Amino acid sequence: MNAPVASALIPTSIPRPQYVYEGRVAPPPARIPRHDALMIERMRQTGRKARQVLEAVLAAVAPGITTQALDQVAREKCIELGIYPSPLGFHGYPACICTSVNEVVCHGVPNDRVLKDGDIINCDITVFADGVHGDCSETVFVGTPDPESRRLVAATFEAMWAAIRTVGPGQRLDAIGRAVSAVAKRERLGNVREFAGHGIGEGFQMPPDVPHYVDRQATLRLAPGMTFTIEPMLTLGDSRCLILDDGWTAVTRDGKRSAQFEHTVLVTDRGVEVLTAGEPWFKRPTP
Repeated sequence: MNAPVASALIPTSIPRPQYVYEGRVAPPPARIPRHDALMIERMRQTGRKARQVLEAVLAAVAPGITTQALDQVAREKCIELGIYPSPLGFHGYPACICTSVNEVVCHGVPNDRVLKDGDIINCDITVFADGVHGDCSETVFVGTPDPESRRLVAATFEAMWAAIRTVGPGQRLDAIGRAVSAVAKRERLGNVREFAGHGIGEGFQMPPDVPHYVDRQATLRLAPGMTFTIEPMLTLGDSRCLILDDGWTAVTRDGKRSAQFEHTVLVTDRGVEVLTAGEPWFKRPTP
């Protein structure tokens, strides 16, 4: 299903991002936005709604369900909340969410793939409400995971939070990548370099790019009012990616598993605020 047809599944009463109306994504702003108090509150509210959609999708993850069915859960939750799923129509993307199973690193397009006991899946949610976007994702277990999958997922979760703790006014952007790299190195995991976090606000993807590896050119000094995503992707093997024929789905070159976690964060006067916080992954029921 192409994106214009798919977007018709969302009631016209729900406001869409401009790229859905125009059929193209506007160039990002040249400067990194620093949001005022009103915009920050809009970002908070949208972040909470993104988390609500993610929670609904994760609650439906179980052996036997298809990733397409998870996309439907997300669509229905968005309609219930009166918000728009940002990926739908973004550069022609045909679905409401990204579902990345096992060897899929990111941007997995929901389809008829059936989840099986022992799989892992990352569900990536971005929503548009009140003129701004909120973005978050989690990797969870389907049934009973093997020890290596447990290690991978736990380390990726740790890497995300290690990176978040580096954020604060005056801190350099490259501290994020250094924190992720330290966890990946300690756990002997691959650290994906081909995808990064990104600024977010009135635009889905805006400056700055947020590398999750050591990048000495990432010298930006963070300032209050900046909002961006932190979303490390770690792998059990080769961290290099291949893009499948759908033009979106990125997989590991060696077919080994990958995990990702993501939050939208705000730089505050005193440190960092997580705008998409919810029930912590480590408190979720696991086998």
